[in-house]
Amino acid sequence: MKFSLNLNKIALLRNARGENNPSLEDYANQAIDLGVDGLTLHPRPDHRHATSEDVILLAKICKERDVEFNIEGNPFSEPANPFQGYVNLVNTCQPDQATLVPDLPNQITSDHGWESGDHDNDLINVISNLNDLCKNTSISLFVDNLKNNNTNLDAIDYALKVGANTIEIHTGEFSKLIDLNDLTINTKLEKLIYTAKDKNLMVNAGHDLNLINLPHLVKIGGVNEVSIGHAIVVDALNYGFEDTIKRYIEVIKGQT
Repeated sequence: MKFSLNLNKIALLRNARGENNPSLEDYANQAIDLGVDGLTLHPRPDHRHATSEDVILLAKICKERDVEFNIEGNPFSEPANPFQGYVNLVNTCQPDQATLVPDLPNQITSDHGWESGDHDNDLINVISNLNDLCKNTSISLFVDNLKNNNTNLDAIDYALKVGANTIEIHTGEFSKLIDLNDLTINTKLEKLIYTAKDKNLMVNAGHDLNLINLPHLVKIGGVNEVSIGHAIVVDALNYGFEDTIKRYIEVIKGQT
């Protein structure tokens, strides 16, 4: 399992003072030095944390340091000065991965995955366009792990229908149930992961993952990459950034 560090919250702290402190570039390089497999940014049209310039800068750093770069975002987010637009950013940066998320501009965080609707044809077209623009970029679809309290197998067929080759499982509900010591979620998540893999979809995971629930995900197996941001910053307040990154790497790589 690979570890992609989401640096949005570092950008949010920087923006609070309007200066370059903390430096996104410094934390990106420090994280790579410590052994993360990649970096993630999720720019939004209001630039409330990661900006378009941040995305371009981190894409350059990742290429120079030979680690993976993942750009998350709503593929329908059009250019709106100073935001350059999601598809334009992906085309400019040519990332290893583009994770498509159905978030609205006013959402605090990504709280749901894709499901079939009036946007289906538009999503098929935008994925086709991204595949044409970015030949070496994996297109990942953000999907829910549960539907009506059952394993969301519909997400697999939907991902295949719209042309994605990867899914990123929204692990928010998984994390909540682990907090409640409801381990029945593990079996449901395992079914989703391995059914997707059987249909030749690569599987990633992200949202609310932390040092407490990650061991459950590691034990299930089958996940290519986890993307984690918020919990890293929270834990860094207690352990420091360097120690926190090391702790996550130990758990994700199954070294504990």
